[in-house]
Amino acid sequence: MSPATKTLVFPSVEWFQALQQLVNADPEFRRLGTVDAGMGVKVGSRVFVITFEAFECVDVKEGSEADLDDLDFYLELSEDDWRELVENTKANGGADRRHTLNTLDLTKKDGLSQNATGDQLRADIFFRVNQSLQHFFDLSAQLDTVFK
Repeated sequence: MSPATKTLVFPSVEWFQALQQLVNADPEFRRLGTVDAGMGVKVGSRVFVITFEAFECVDVKEGSEADLDDLDFYLELSEDDWRELVENTKANGGADRRHTLNTLDLTKKDGLSQNATGDQLRADIFFRVNQSLQHFFDLSAQLDTVFK
C-alpha cells in the first residue's frame, strides 16, 4: 500500500517511515545532493531518530532523550507547533514561507535545530542540508495525516 493512500497518525514511527518511502522514491531529493546526517525530531516527550546516508533516508525509529547525544542535530517544536507545520505543509503542498525549517529556526526563541552536546560542527550540518530536509518534510503534504 502506498504511504499516500493510508491515514497515518502524527507523531509516529509509521508517519516518518511513510515519509522515508516517499523521499527514497523521489528523484528530486537525489538531485538536491547527498545528506549524511543523524537527525532527531522531538515532538513533546517523544523522540524520533532519522538517519540519512548519501541519497537516501536509511532508518527511522523511535528513540529517547539519551539518543539525542549521538545525533548531529535534532528539531524541536511543541506538539501544537508541529501540528501547525504539518497542517500548513498539507494545505499548501509544501511549507509556506512562515513554516519553512529555516524560518522556524530563525524565529523561534531557542531556534528549531539543536545539538544536545553543544558540538557546533555537527549542529552546522542542519544548515548545510537544509534544502534536502525541507524537501523531506514538504513531501508530507502527500500523506493523509491525523493527530493524536
